[in-house]
Amino acid sequence: MFRIGCGAGFSSDRLEPAVDLVREGALDVIVFECIGERTMAFGHRDRRADPRKGYNAFLEHRMRAVLPPARASGTRIVTNMGVANPRAAGEATIAVARELGLDGLRVAIVEGDDVLAGLDPGAVLWETGRPLRELAVRPVGANAYLGIEALLPALDAGADVIVTGRVADPSLFLAPLAHRYGWRTDDWPRLGAGTLLGHLLECGMQVTGGYFADPGYKDVPGLARCGYPIAEVGPDGRAVITKLASAGGCVTPETVREQLLYEVHDPGRYLTPDVTADFSGVEIAAEAPDRIAVSGAGGGPRPDQLKVTLACDGGFLAEGGISYAGPGALARAELARAILRERLGPAPRLDLIGVDSIHGTAGRRTAAEPYEARLRAARRTATREEAELMLWEVEALLCCGPAGGCGYRGAITPSVVTYSTTIDRAAVEPTVTVLVA
Repeated sequence: MFRIGCGAGFSSDRLEPAVDLVREGALDVIVFECIGERTMAFGHRDRRADPRKGYNAFLEHRMRAVLPPARASGTRIVTNMGVANPRAAGEATIAVARELGLDGLRVAIVEGDDVLAGLDPGAVLWETGRPLRELAVRPVGANAYLGIEALLPALDAGADVIVTGRVADPSLFLAPLAHRYGWRTDDWPRLGAGTLLGHLLECGMQVTGGYFADPGYKDVPGLARCGYPIAEVGPDGRAVITKLASAGGCVTPETVREQLLYEVHDPGRYLTPDVTADFSGVEIAAEAPDRIAVSGAGGGPRPDQLKVTLACDGGFLAEGGISYAGPGALARAELARAILRERLGPAPRLDLIGVDSIHGTAGRRTAAEPYEARLRAARRTATREEAELMLWEVEALLCCGPAGGCGYRGAITPSVVTYSTTIDRAAVEPTVTVLVA
């Protein structure tokens, strides 16, 4: 039985439960899945500012914590913490290994996902329906979603740690399974089954109670100590999803079912670089507390093209806020919003935090007016000067707006925007480099 765990479901996920998993989980492999579309774009932004950066900011911290117990237990590490600079991330991992005295540790660097130079200017962007050449903002990076064929050579080379950039999330889990059990890269049913497991594990605690709890409706025990998931996988792809007995959280048919449907548009045709997975016949059954069996996934031939995320310089994001409290707070906040709308026009987004900031006009208000309200103004600008001018207007409300305005805060941050397109699979050539500590 192959045991694979997840130690992160996004770039800033908790570390301590991952260390527990490596120490207590008797894992063959642990995966740190740390890339989202915006994460990738910010990685390109950081690498442009400093060629030594562009990888996950917590990589060294995570590696210092997990490399010693992983080396002791024989647990291999697979991670996409390389983000926009896998080579620098791999070199940083080697530096940590040497610092810790882990002589002989083998780190494989998987590259080739950065396809900006080879992207067709006529490639159609999903979000706009227009070709790339017509894009108004400047691309700073473009990354294809690699699959298991990019990772298998690293596993064959006996790497203790595999560091990648943009690899499809389920593929990070599927590659070790395919390697262990010798699944062919055209064994669609098994690849579909392994993709299901990767999809269930890839978001970390979302399958063990995180992002699930709703007090009084869906209660989760020990959520402050929630643990990461483990899959016990057989050679046919059937598996049990579980967690450490010492960890908080829970694994139930409901947590598994929610994660199964998460970000899946068509359960019968879930496209990945490896397989067109079919989740429509998946069966979920409780074997014991915190032990949920999953089976029934299938698959068909993989797509001929790979998805690409295009990262672009989005200029600057200006965000400022001012608060009103006491009787009539909402009316005064609405007046302040009207003032900014008259002076700044339609460009900024103007929300009343806690009143209409999430659902906007679709939000429902109770009969009782809130005792306090905060006006938030946000705008994406091409220049820092434009951003500063918007914040100037928000701060001016302290003396030029309704009574009782207070608590002004403003910030300007570099911004990124992302778009999606595809590239022919044959145009992408992954490479693997192995470094030894």
